Amino acid sequence: MSAPSSGSSSGEAIDPTAWTVGVLGGTGNQGKGLALRWAAAGIKVIVGSRAVERAENSAREYCEAAGVDHVRGTDNATCASEADIVLAAIPWESHADTLKGLVEPLKGKILIDCVNPIGFDKKGPYPLPVEEGSVAQQAEALLPETRVTAAFHNVSAVLLADLEQPEVDCDVLVLGDDREATDVVRALADAVPGMRGVYGGRLRNAYQVECLTANLIAINRRYKVHAGIKITDLDG
Repeated sequence: MSAPSSGSSSGEAIDPTAWTVGVLGGTGNQGKGLALRWAAAGIKVIVGSRAVERAENSAREYCEAAGVDHVRGTDNATCASEADIVLAAIPWESHADTLKGLVEPLKGKILIDCVNPIGFDKKGPYPLPVEEGSVAQQAEALLPETRVTAAFHNVSAVLLADLEQPEVDCDVLVLGDDREATDVVRALADAVPGMRGVYGGRLRNAYQVECLTANLIAINRRYKVHAGIKITDLDG
């Protein structure tokens, strides 16, 4: 199936429920939270994992939690092949190796990279250097025929996974060089109640957004909260 069009050029409304979203690393915390919220919003979700049984078990768990029947689990390659849009929610340590094996199934598709290059020591979280400039730029280098975007880095996985919280009150910065692709990703953010997708610039500006998560983790630890970000003076 071809990558979706946002409909922005024709003036049509964007309907994310028409798409199937694959979540690579969908058994991890961030992948789980986003898969749950999208499923609850009526979006079909494929959970990807290196272990098929783990993905299938997670998919059943998410269906039960969200009260839906449109989440299924499979391996990462099948997830990437059968989804219309793919989210990379995989550990930074395995980011490059995972994407190298998905060049063919991701051709022409929108990839949303939400991976944060964060390390931890006795002083707390800190950003790790990325040779390509950012994690998203590494994805772009590995996947030259994929429409790479960057988003969902600064959203609390705890809040996402807690469906008793009706809204996730935060903005999501969406970065990329393909205007139509960033519009699609913004629509996926808008599909979650309380969340707003905001265009945040070209993909070359992704590193500071990725690394801002280290600051948010420090805030969360200090104040015992689940902090996010909000952009002021912006209507809509």
